[in-house]
Amino acid sequence: MDNKIYDTVIIGSGPAGLTAAIYNIRADLKTVVMAGDRPGGQLTITTLVENYPGFAEGIGGPKLMMDTVSQVKNLGGKIINNQVGKIYDLRVKNLKYNFEVEMTDGNKLRAKAVIIATGARARWLDVGEKEYIGKGVSGCATCDGMFFRDKTVAVVGGGDVACTEANFLTKFAKKVILIHRRDQLRAIEAEQKKVLNNPKIEMWWNMEVVGVEGGEKLEKIRVKNNKTGEEKTVEIDGLFVAIGHDPATEMVADLVDRKESGYIIVRGGANFHTMTSVAGIFAAGDCVDDIYRQAIIAAGMGAMAGLDAQKWIESL
Repeated sequence: MDNKIYDTVIIGSGPAGLTAAIYNIRADLKTVVMAGDRPGGQLTITTLVENYPGFAEGIGGPKLMMDTVSQVKNLGGKIINNQVGKIYDLRVKNLKYNFEVEMTDGNKLRAKAVIIATGARARWLDVGEKEYIGKGVSGCATCDGMFFRDKTVAVVGGGDVACTEANFLTKFAKKVILIHRRDQLRAIEAEQKKVLNNPKIEMWWNMEVVGVEGGEKLEKIRVKNNKTGEEKTVEIDGLFVAIGHDPATEMVADLVDRKESGYIIVRGGANFHTMTSVAGIFAAGDCVDDIYRQAIIAAGMGAMAGLDAQKWIESL
């Protein structure tokens, strides 16, 4: 066990976690970041980020996050590339620390406060498309839509997110194919109307993507009609998978209040906007935000969590 008592243990090394770390370190709090198995989070698989302020010509996702990791280290922060298995609430024991954070290898860290910034994972089809993430395949139209100007793209899904992304992509693409495995959409009626009345969107009902093909980038998708069994291969420039996200919050399922979907609930109170149902545990980023899922918003929430944790520790 690490016998040092940290002011804050931050779980997650995406924009939310690293921004929280920057604020805590600059407030002279002993801070450690648990980076998990992918330091930098989801942006490390995003080839170019053009909607993050301060970069006139955009910046590669991996470079943005690695530069932020370096910023944390240069300020004196500690980053551990290990995964967290469980958090123990020890407040009732009147110790000098409130929580123990147990890693999957059995080691433990002691902390006065914990910030959860574990993010969310896009659901994928698992038909080989992950090989082409950043090479024609994306899980975020807002992030990558503009790279497909005057191209033909497909969106997979039938819910609110899929419909919203399909409509958004028509601003850039010459044609958007919405592929849905059922014969009617699951989105709210307003979103359905936008899709069905958009001349640039072509509906493919009862269809599923069963494979992808390409060289250095995506070139074709194979689709199957789940009613007739008929398959066909279609040339495509981009594939957007919009079948939902899963927040990485399993480790706190029995500790803090979550929505039915697994996203962590924060109080939003006057004093600590990012505090969870457990005093001293804060949450920020995509493990909380099930609406926007943008790096800049995650970073902003991380700053809030860092400030909230600092204020809470000072009040002890």
